[in-house]
Amino acid sequence: MKITISFFNSLRYYFLIIAILHRARSLNPVSAVCERSFVVGNKVYSFSLVSPLPNFPHGVLSEDGFYKVAVNKTVLWFQLCDGMIFNHDPPRCVDCLDCGGASHCGMECSALMAKNIGGYDVCTTIGKVTSTTINIIDNQNPHKGVIVKMTSSGSEHNCSLSVSVICDSNRVLGPHSLEKLGTCDYAAVLQHPSGCATINGHGKGWGWFGTLMIIVLCLFGGYLSAGAVYRHFFLGFHGLDMIPNLDFWTRLPHRTQSFFASLVRKFRGPTEGHRNSYSPVNF
Repeated sequence: MKITISFFNSLRYYFLIIAILHRARSLNPVSAVCERSFVVGNKVYSFSLVSPLPNFPHGVLSEDGFYKVAVNKTVLWFQLCDGMIFNHDPPRCVDCLDCGGASHCGMECSALMAKNIGGYDVCTTIGKVTSTTINIIDNQNPHKGVIVKMTSSGSEHNCSLSVSVICDSNRVLGPHSLEKLGTCDYAAVLQHPSGCATINGHGKGWGWFGTLMIIVLCLFGGYLSAGAVYRHFFLGFHGLDMIPNLDFWTRLPHRTQSFFASLVRKFRGPTEGHRNSYSPVNF
């Protein structure tokens, strides 16, 4: 009986730990997604939207827990790189089941839209935290910023929200407008210092020549190693005598020097030490 009780207690604690870990992961699952690096040309552009800045300790995250855009009879709430948190002014709309339900509406998604239909505000989830992606706005001008896109798959249609985070190192501006791109696809613009990249040089390497040199050096090293092993274990040589063709390698510097000296004499012509034997004589 004690073993059975102990087993069920252990099982209960196991499921409790799993639930806590799942909840902790759901609080901030895409911070890594908002830290991306892109190679353009010979430079690396690194974006870290959630890194703290002097005047913005939470990076691009709204300190209110959400951004809000209201256009005509449409209201959009969203948060970048995390789920939304409503300590005040929560969404009050119907059909919020897939974003927290009536009691926690907006708390389990990253973008929620409310439209007034027949006098009622009807919710539509257009972005999930786990579906967040980030890309450069303009490959020709990576300094401009990035696009943070979040999507949501529903029973009727798929929705998305693309937020352009424009680099502005001095201030935060927006979002003030909302653009409809498709049936349930929207776009907004936000100017923020977090949209500015840190730039590092990225060398192109040696190319094919470097690869060829590495192959030659590896072959040469293999040749010396194999020859030394053979001469040591099968021929009984020790020390420098283990090097294969030792006479050739010891004479190689002198032969190389003689070769280049002959080339120099060939292009310079005869020197003072090699004058023509028929030089003029003064009487």
